[in-house]
Amino acid sequence: MNAYNRDNFFPDTSIGYLVRAVHQLGYARLDAACANEGLTGIQWSALIAIHFGQTNSAALARDLAHDKGAMTRMVDVLEAKGLVQRDRDDADRRLVNLSLTDEGRAVAMRCRDRVIDLWNAVLADWSAEETACLIAQLQKLRRALEVAA
Repeated sequence: MNAYNRDNFFPDTSIGYLVRAVHQLGYARLDAACANEGLTGIQWSALIAIHFGQTNSAALARDLAHDKGAMTRMVDVLEAKGLVQRDRDDADRRLVNLSLTDEGRAVAMRCRDRVIDLWNAVLADWSAEETACLIAQLQKLRRALEVAA
């Protein structure tokens, strides 16, 4: 059975529209949560991705849905703030690996704690089961989209 037809496909029922709206609203909240550290939500997302092991700028750009040029400029800003450092890869000198400085790690963790508080506030009326189900469904949707590509 198909999920959509001409009678039930509207913006408020469209997965694409809803995911995009949630994304935009979420990043506006992330911006506010990270503002006192002088970061935007997307800058914090880059820091936390690096913290969790995403050290390749091209992969980071793909994961955060940024083009490589925009990612390079963002890393330039984070490096100028003393939060990120670039190092040539020992095995392949053409590659540049990203890592957090001590200050970058501290800022990323302070923002992480605010982001945890943010999501806990947003999901305050949700049961643990509802939250787990949403996460599982979004992960399933991501896998389906990756396979479809």
